[in-house]
Amino acid sequence: MAATGPAYFGSFIVTSQVFYKTPLSFAIVNVKPLLPGHVLVCSNRVVPRLKDLSTAEVTDLFLTAQKVSKVVETVYGAQGLNIAIQDGIAAGQSVPHVHTHLIPRRFKDLANSDDIYALIESEAGDLDKLFRERDNSQLRPTEPSTPVKVAVEVNKEMVLSGETQSAVSIAEAESQVPGRGRAKFPTPLPDELRKPRTLDEMEKEAKILAKFMAEYDRNSKL
Repeated sequence: MAATGPAYFGSFIVTSQVFYKTPLSFAIVNVKPLLPGHVLVCSNRVVPRLKDLSTAEVTDLFLTAQKVSKVVETVYGAQGLNIAIQDGIAAGQSVPHVHTHLIPRRFKDLANSDDIYALIESEAGDLDKLFRERDNSQLRPTEPSTPVKVAVEVNKEMVLSGETQSAVSIAEAESQVPGRGRAKFPTPLPDELRKPRTLDEMEKEAKILAKFMAEYDRNSKL
């Protein structure tokens, strides 16, 4: 990652949620993912609209989104991605800061595949509300969201284990071709059961994804 420093998503400090950073963009884990692996790629500069970014910033934002999408799709064993930008209040943007939603998808993960767009624009996807709830709660709640995601080490690779999220090493995931099995993608919980995650849970996921991003960068330079 590029040199670290305070990271802001709108007016919210998200430094501990950052798992990848370039000079012009950064990627963060989400407070309350709509589906497992739902992350955000944001411009470093806090501006509300895509048109407010320079050519260099736009280029970096989308190159970063492409790179992060490759990693989260592999890590979460997805078969595709929803990539969305709510560009302005009229488009449903709740935090006035350019950001791209990357949401790993699998066949039949929702009753209707297009339901994800309604979720993004619903109260469940209101990022301003979710980040305010995060900041208004205790910084480190003692009651974790359910079920708890735990970081474990398997074959010297950090992976996620738990009932709602799973991850595998990039090398292992890339070897899982159709007919040979794939990483299991969890059944999404109803919104009323999806609780905002604790800072500890988000930091754990961010650290794990940061390892995979670093591995991707190393392999890309070979």
